[in-house]
Amino acid sequence: MKVLLLAGTNEARLLAPELLARGFDVTASLVGSTRAPRSLGCKTRFGGFGGDKGFMSWLDTSKTNIVIDATHPFAFKITERTQRLCMEKKIPYIFILRNEWVPKEVVNCTSVETYKEAISKISPGSRVFLATGRQSLDEFSLLTDSYIFCRLIDKPTENFPFQNGEYVVGRPPFSVTDEVNLFKKLEVDILVLKNSGGDSSKAKLRAANILKIPVIMLVRPDYTGINSVNSIYQCLEWVSEIDKNRK
Repeated sequence: MKVLLLAGTNEARLLAPELLARGFDVTASLVGSTRAPRSLGCKTRFGGFGGDKGFMSWLDTSKTNIVIDATHPFAFKITERTQRLCMEKKIPYIFILRNEWVPKEVVNCTSVETYKEAISKISPGSRVFLATGRQSLDEFSLLTDSYIFCRLIDKPTENFPFQNGEYVVGRPPFSVTDEVNLFKKLEVDILVLKNSGGDSSKAKLRAANILKIPVIMLVRPDYTGINSVNSIYQCLEWVSEIDKNRK
């Protein structure tokens, strides 16, 4: 059975070898935003599909039997589009939606719906560790009274877009100790992040707790109506059931 795995998360990295061990023909797809991603151990394609028509064409050409979406919990447009197109093609689809973090577990956490609301919660003169991704930087262009740190996996090829900030380069995973030491070194006053959930990226949240750094957390999109599971184990059960029904 041919599986298309939309990757880019730790779940995808853990899932790929499990699928291969069960004898499935797996092709992973990565957007290509990281210059030297770690191997997933399976066939891997890079870049977009070329819109809806390109994706539909790729599914036909590759003779894909099922699609597993292990993209980021905030990549809602990709997830919504993929399920819609798979339904049109009558190809089984599942999204791995890891459990979200519970804000009440954080000492000082404020949940917000938008970047604009997040900015309104940041006091002038703050040193802000922005963990919402490079793509969100433009949203914080009006935060001129604070100093911004934005972490990248790859060394940047261009200067930081604002005078009041800088990039921090580092490749995950990061331990809690790593994050505590980094926040101390940068003298971070506030942490802004998305409610991505899961354990692999929770270290920064735990570090903020230890240092009593206030946290602003963006709530995740509403995935009501999306066919999803919460773990790779549930996903493997789903795949096995699909495979059994095909035979």
